[in-house]
Amino acid sequence: MKARLDAIDWKILKELQADGRMTNVELASRVGISAPPCLRRVRALEEMGIIRGYRALLAAERLGYGVTVFAMVHLASQAEADLNAFSEKVRHWPVIRECHTVSGDFDFVMKCVAPDLASFQHFVGELTATPNVRNVRTVLTLGQVKDEAAVPLKIAPAD
Repeated sequence: MKARLDAIDWKILKELQADGRMTNVELASRVGISAPPCLRRVRALEEMGIIRGYRALLAAERLGYGVTVFAMVHLASQAEADLNAFSEKVRHWPVIRECHTVSGDFDFVMKCVAPDLASFQHFVGELTATPNVRNVRTVLTLGQVKDEAAVPLKIAPAD
C-alpha cells in the first residue's frame, strides 16, 4: 500500500537519501520547516517503514572484497515450503548481499561479494550442495557502470 506523502515529506526523503548523517536542524532548514515538526515527520516516515534505516556505504574493493558475482539459482521444487527453506538459508550466507525472487528460468538472483575467486568457488560448492538446488549459473562482473542505492525521487509518483 502506497503511503500518502506531501511535498515536504518528499523533500525530507530526497535530502536524507543524499546525506543521512545531517542533523535534524540542518534537514529542517533544507526543507523549509522548523526542527520539531521535521523530527516528527522523520519519525512518522520511519514508523511507516518508508525510511528503513541508516547506514554507511562502504567501498567493498577497498576492504578486500574485489570479486562481485551474480548467481542465478533454479530450484527443483517451487513449493512454498521449499522456497521458504531456501530463503532462510540465503539469509545466513554473508557472501550474498542481495537476493531477489524472480520470474523466468530461475527462481532467485543473488548479488554476491567475495575476497577472491577461490572464496567464491567455495561458496558455489556450498550453494550447489544445498537441498532442492537444481542448478546455479554465475556471472562474474568485470566492472561497475553505476551504483545508485537511492530511490529516484526527482519526480514524486502520481497518486
